[in-house]
Amino acid sequence: MSSSTEPQGATAVAEPGAPMVEVQDLHKTFGSGSTAVHALRGVSFTARRGELTALKGRSGSGKTTLLNLVGGLDRPSSGRIVVDGRTLADSDGEELGEDGLLALRRDRIGFVFQSFGLIPILTAAENVGVPMRLKRTPPREREERVRELLGLVGLGDHVNQRPGELSGGQQQRVAIARALANQPALIIADEPTGQLDSDTGRAIMQLLRAVVRSEGVTALVATHDPALMELADRVLDLRDGQIVEEH
Repeated sequence: MSSSTEPQGATAVAEPGAPMVEVQDLHKTFGSGSTAVHALRGVSFTARRGELTALKGRSGSGKTTLLNLVGGLDRPSSGRIVVDGRTLADSDGEELGEDGLLALRRDRIGFVFQSFGLIPILTAAENVGVPMRLKRTPPREREERVRELLGLVGLGDHVNQRPGELSGGQQQRVAIARALANQPALIIADEPTGQLDSDTGRAIMQLLRAVVRSEGVTALVATHDPALMELADRVLDLRDGQIVEEH
């Protein structure tokens, strides 16, 4: 295991259609002995730049575990993960250290959660600006990017409203804009329509599809929503920690 703390090749830009996420023979086990839970059992797949990949499966199938591993939020028990040219984990070779994972999550991955995850006391604009503040983006550049992103998600007239003053769909739009703040290569979304009605959920899925195209990012989305599966470039069906079908 390498003690590397900085992502290697941080200035490299992947060509359209090039592999953005590469997962090989991924295993994740929680616990040990007779009580061990084998959440992932040899998962392998590739997601390309500019592609929206949906993960479907019943609760407990391994979707969230897989997203957490690809997003650098957890370590696998074994297997290999490469994101945007950086090796997050490799049973037989180099892998990013904790500082490198932190930098990758901050600079190259955007997260969208089912619960929105917005800060209640901040306005929509301030919530979108949080990742750029953490990266110490200059104020003028940050403000321009915030305006651009809120316009992209259709909330240009809601910049000063707080989450409690917005509908669920509007809050999720703010969350998507926030995920795009630092121009990530990859968006990871875990059940992004889980708290929304079907019509609003479809609108959010269409927005994600449009964002993937306009921003040139890759999206990896766990969902039960048939609307997203219809809009996805590929659908991976997980059952008992394994990919059993791809279409």
